[in-house]
Amino acid sequence: MAATQHQTRNDIIGFSFLQSLVAWLEIQLDDERERLALWVPVLFGSAIALWFTLGSERAWVGALLIMLGLVGLGFQIGKTRRVGQILIVGGSAAIFGLLYIWFRAVWIAAPVLAYPVTTEFSAQVQSVEVQGARDRIRLLVRPIDRIDLPLLIRLTGTTQQATDIVAGQYIGLRARLTPPPKPSLPGGYDFARRAWFDGIGAVGTVLGPIERGSVENNAARWEIRQRLTGHIYRQVDGRVSGIAAALVTGDRGAISDADEDAMRRSGLAHLLSISGLHVTAVVGFTMLAALRILALWPRLALMGWVLPAAAAAAAMVGGGYTMLAGAEVPTLRSFIASLLILVAVLMGRDALTLRLVAAGALLVLLWRPDAVVSASFQLSFVAVATIVALHEHPKMKAFAARRDEYWLRGILRGLAVLLITGLAVELALTPIGLFHFHKSGIYGAMANMIAIPLTTFVIMPAEAAALALDTVGAGAPFWWVAERALLFLLALAHGVAETPGAVRMMPDMPVLAYAMIMIGGLWMLIWQNGWRLYGLIPIFCAIILIFVQHQPDLIVSRDGRHVAARMDAGGYAMLRMGRGGYARDMMMEAAGSDVEPVAMKDWAGAECNDDFCRWTQAGDGRNFQILASRSDRWSDYSTLIAACHAADIVVSDRRLPKACVPRWLLLDRYELATRGGVILSLQHQPKWVGMSALTTDHPWNKAEQVSGNDER
Repeated sequence: MAATQHQTRNDIIGFSFLQSLVAWLEIQLDDERERLALWVPVLFGSAIALWFTLGSERAWVGALLIMLGLVGLGFQIGKTRRVGQILIVGGSAAIFGLLYIWFRAVWIAAPVLAYPVTTEFSAQVQSVEVQGARDRIRLLVRPIDRIDLPLLIRLTGTTQQATDIVAGQYIGLRARLTPPPKPSLPGGYDFARRAWFDGIGAVGTVLGPIERGSVENNAARWEIRQRLTGHIYRQVDGRVSGIAAALVTGDRGAISDADEDAMRRSGLAHLLSISGLHVTAVVGFTMLAALRILALWPRLALMGWVLPAAAAAAAMVGGGYTMLAGAEVPTLRSFIASLLILVAVLMGRDALTLRLVAAGALLVLLWRPDAVVSASFQLSFVAVATIVALHEHPKMKAFAARRDEYWLRGILRGLAVLLITGLAVELALTPIGLFHFHKSGIYGAMANMIAIPLTTFVIMPAEAAALALDTVGAGAPFWWVAERALLFLLALAHGVAETPGAVRMMPDMPVLAYAMIMIGGLWMLIWQNGWRLYGLIPIFCAIILIFVQHQPDLIVSRDGRHVAARMDAGGYAMLRMGRGGYARDMMMEAAGSDVEPVAMKDWAGAECNDDFCRWTQAGDGRNFQILASRSDRWSDYSTLIAACHAADIVVSDRRLPKACVPRWLLLDRYELATRGGVILSLQHQPKWVGMSALTTDHPWNKAEQVSGNDER
């Protein structure tokens, strides 16, 4: 009897606690009622990201059931209560997001090449991307009368092979084709996923000359873009001509690797992509000019049509610029945001609010739901949301407000606002950069404080004026101004990039830690009251997870050809250094190391012959013996089997015999084809840091395959 009463008392206490919690949440949510709608695109996008993260249909169905349960709980609490409304609307948005991306990914299914082939075929060119600095050109083509090939193929050739080829042209060629590459390492760039949503079923390299045919349905914007890019190259000094063209047409092909790396390390790489800064500048300057010109027409001004007409002109010019720049995802995203700002101005609303940012994000996700997992989408929207949230804060509003003061103090105040904004954006974007690129700039905020005004108010207006005056042959003075400003911008990028400590690197960030940072960050950005500080809790927990993470001891690529081992003295030794450096850079990014790796054969800790390398890796209270193959030659069977038995881990880019049984782990061609790339930590306790998933239920891993017709 006493036990029953005690249990009843506990039930009453528990129920009372839940009632108190719901009542407290009601008060908080009622105070934040103007911000509740902002969570709809967040939950919609989070569900899409969850679909990409989970790997099986069973997990997707399980997530849907949990979301349905939350919606049911909301109805149970009550539709008239804030908590119930949040659960119903938020759960419904999440359900719609997960179902939407699932349906979209299945709906756009297109055949994918099954295995590498070499073949000849005719095709029509869909788009052309010239990369002059690398002496190569990329073509997106649609094969003609070849049902054994995918619908779209991305080809790479030399500029000599593809000179003067334009969109809409029919061509004939011979190429080596392969399926879209999957991630070579855990957390690596998944081109197969991107290609699936772009409809690309194969990639390849052009072999030999390309036969030119007729041009039909030629996209005029591609021809205009190429001619405009060529004109800029002729007007600006060769070193900065690529940057000048990138700022106008988005063509980055003439930018050297050294300059692009300097822009990236200094935090200025965003200036090279046609995105928010460029589209906003074009729309803003157009609207300002249109307002000044149209205001000179008295009848139009008296009728109140100046503002709508100027907004329409800005929208048309912005749309034309977006199409000219290639209409890539970041450009279209920025144009959509600009249109929303114009609509807000016409309605007499604040031009830039978090509601506007949320609406833009929702429209982009409805158009390209796969963008939510891209670094571009996350960087741009988090940056804009950070700026808006910062300037909505009362203290920041008071500090940045215009006032009657001495001009020098006003300039200093403006610079302080710019610096604070830059630091806030840099802080918000750091985890995104670390997660996607394993690196983050330290001095990016200060560099952008100079580079953004320079680009917005000097370089881009000078280039626009020069292009306009070139129609009458008078653009030379403005080209001179643009060239000098670009040289200064490039010098700034190299100076910041070469400063000691300019870039910090980190190994692969755990997905859980990244999710906790994003949840905490969005919590702090969206809410306004004191409970926004609760967002620091998941952020601190994520920081702990990150700092307890060790650099990986062993990294193995998906094909087994590239292996990186951590050396006792720091840095890494690589089994194959590679000819181009891509594999080396990929390995070092995954390791979070900015130390130049050494060749395994030159490492004192390894014993190498023409066929194998063997070394000892310190681990959890003991040493691990590791054996890795480095040639394609057949080895003596008995010697190979004995070496396998003596090793703890064996790595090979070929399939080893079943009798090759190491003491702990075999990573040969067959095993890696299933696991994907592997990152191992041998400290404290041997564990997987990550494996690239190649066998998930996502459509691009289970696509209909076409065989091609290998004509070798």
